[in-house]
Amino acid sequence: MADLNGKKVAILIADMFEQVEMVEPRKALEEAGATTEIVSIQEGEVQGFDHYDEADTFPVDKTVEEVSPSDYDALLLPGGVGNPDTLRMDENAVAFVRGFFDAGKPVAAICHAPWMLIEAGVVRGRSVASWPSVQTDIRNAGGEWKDEEVVVDGTLVTSRKPDDIPVFNREMLKLFAEARPPVGADATPS
Repeated sequence: MADLNGKKVAILIADMFEQVEMVEPRKALEEAGATTEIVSIQEGEVQGFDHYDEADTFPVDKTVEEVSPSDYDALLLPGGVGNPDTLRMDENAVAFVRGFFDAGKPVAAICHAPWMLIEAGVVRGRSVASWPSVQTDIRNAGGEWKDEEVVVDGTLVTSRKPDDIPVFNREMLKLFAEARPPVGADATPS
């Protein structure tokens, strides 16, 4: 099992995220020793969905305006139709995602979440798995769409759907375990 002790992972979500695509990977991350924080474009709570039905709400730890990719070792992007569609309209959320790629930090995205990768301009030249309805968008953004359970391309791991979560989690944990610590992580507080 991957050792993520001391690693801090941001989970970027908005209302209408696919709940199982957040809860199961988050559980795997925390069981491996990582600390996770829910980051969103709003304060308060975010609404999870089970496909088209409302599920549970989850408290937001920080808003995207309060954080930086330098605060984290890695990023998890759950899917759900409304979630990435809402997030990609927020310039701070898009910049947050792009910042992980600029810093060479690992990112895991599942289902519809690659819409955020497209909006952040980081798909060109990459192999990406996603929900089938996103494949044309990936191709139009210069990526190669793969209909596979999991695809690892450099610092990016992607999967298609909730059924892929077990293999997605395995590859996410492996990739995140290799992440560098955030800048200043070893600094003593003043």
